[in-house]
Amino acid sequence: MIQRIQTVYLILVALFTGALPFYLSLWTGSEGNTIFAMDISWVAVIFGASSALALITIFLFKNRKNQFVFNRLNMILNLFLLGFFVYRSLNLSGETLVSEKGIGMLIPVFSIVFLVLANRAIKKDEDLVKSVDRLR
Repeated sequence: MIQRIQTVYLILVALFTGALPFYLSLWTGSEGNTIFAMDISWVAVIFGASSALALITIFLFKNRKNQFVFNRLNMILNLFLLGFFVYRSLNLSGETLVSEKGIGMLIPVFSIVFLVLANRAIKKDEDLVKSVDRLR
C-alpha cells in the first residue's frame, strides 16, 4: 500500500539521491572549482540508480520480502558511495591548499538512515501479517 510509513522514507531517499547531489556540492578543489555529482559520471549514475531503486521499491508493496532485499541493495550502493567520499576526503596528499568538503558528501548517510527506517517498518508489517496468519 502506498500510504505506509516506509513509502514516505523511500520517497525521501529518492529525493535525496535523485535531486540533491546535483544542487549541493560534493567538495571544492584546491583551485577553487566546485565539484558536483554530475561532474563525475559514475557517481551521478550511482546516485541515479539509488533513486530509481528507491522508486521501484515503493511499488513492490505486495511483496515485502523483495522490498526488503531491494532496500538492502540500495544500502550497499549508498555505502559504496560513502566509502568513495571518505576515501576522497582523506586522500588529499600533495595539496598545498586545503580542499573544502561539501554538504553533498553526507547524502549517502541520510539515505542509509532512511533506508534502515524503511526496512524496520517493512519488518514490522511482515511480523504483523505473520501474527494475523497464526490466528486463522
